[in-house]
Amino acid sequence: MKTENFLIKLFLAAYLIIFFGYLLGPLVVMSITAFNSPSFPKMTPWECLTFQWFDVLANDDRILNGIKNSIFVGIGTVILSVVMGLAGALMLTQIWPKLRATYYTIVIAPILVPGVVLGISTLVFWDRINIMLGFSSDSFLHNGIFLTILGQSTFIASYCMLVFIARLQRFDMGLTEAALDLGATNVQAFRKILLPFMKPAIASAAVLAFLASFENYNTTTFTFGKYPTLTIELAQKVRYGINPSISSLAFIIIAMTVIGALIHEVYRRRQQLALANGAPVSAVTGSFKLPKFLRGNPAAIILILVALGGFTTIWFSQVYSPKECVMDVREQKRFIQDQRIKAIQEQRLEQRRQENLKGPDIFGGSKTSPSTDSIPQSPGKGSFGGVFNPNNLDETAPKDSEPGKAQNPGKGAFGDIFAPKNLDKAAPKED
Repeated sequence: MKTENFLIKLFLAAYLIIFFGYLLGPLVVMSITAFNSPSFPKMTPWECLTFQWFDVLANDDRILNGIKNSIFVGIGTVILSVVMGLAGALMLTQIWPKLRATYYTIVIAPILVPGVVLGISTLVFWDRINIMLGFSSDSFLHNGIFLTILGQSTFIASYCMLVFIARLQRFDMGLTEAALDLGATNVQAFRKILLPFMKPAIASAAVLAFLASFENYNTTTFTFGKYPTLTIELAQKVRYGINPSISSLAFIIIAMTVIGALIHEVYRRRQQLALANGAPVSAVTGSFKLPKFLRGNPAAIILILVALGGFTTIWFSQVYSPKECVMDVREQKRFIQDQRIKAIQEQRLEQRRQENLKGPDIFGGSKTSPSTDSIPQSPGKGSFGGVFNPNNLDETAPKDSEPGKAQNPGKGAFGDIFAPKNLDKAAPKED
């Protein structure tokens, strides 16, 4: 039994490592590349620790402008989506029960529609409205931020509605009815009873809507106009080449997300501890003292460590200079490059030398050594079949005779046509 429990725990630990490695591995790798000195994001080989890419990011006007536009669009999308989502969720609780399934399907449908279709339809619809109203092409109906907010809200509102529906399922409608019976108006009952109960869901829906708006690309790519968001700017940068400043932006976003999650966890654990000790809920929202909530609250300890690490990193980035390391790396790269060039040159010279050794001679022979390249070992015996061999003129010349010296001139492969007596037949006889 103990062995089985040990194997189960082992497999569970291996599964968790693989699972979180698959999810968080790319984020960790990208975060590390933000501190490496090469101009292209890469983790290996590691060269120098540097913070220059954060400076590059801070001076990138396009990225900063995209972040500003994304924040404006996100705030507008949060307001519109939360309002529509809450209204849709309340309507679902008040509608006739037989129509709830149909109403729910209609409201959820935008989630299933591709973002490209939503973007194109938003652009075309509001362009037709602009023409019908007789507005100019510079009207607010053609404003990129306005169209992006409307396009994103069409499906983000459905996400918010799902959050509100989950919260309303635990609400006792009898409380509202009791308030109405006691003389409260519908507005008062909503503001003093339902709205306080929905505050956690409203906060969750607002965060969800902002994050969904901040990372949206498919819908925004058709509606941004003259106001590109961060995702649009990043996509355009990827087309023309990127540098590790994108990794530094990713690191900042990841760090902010982790810090926000830890703050929420600290608050939640502190609330649970207060309620367990019998404290009223109102006391939980007040100020807290650090030594008390640190007890039994590991999230608070992690948050403090992350904060200390962040401050230490900022201080270290101000006093650390990677110039010497970068110069050493450049010299090392230059030396390695020179060595590679020399190796390639030597390899090419060796290839040429081998080609000269194995290449065909102009007379059809083969070259066997560099010292005998220009001296034929067997003169006249080449690709012409030995026609120009000097011994062809000497029929009786021995095989081991010295080349060029005919023993019997004129009597060779050409017969005796070149014999001296034949050349003297036409000569006049002496008296």
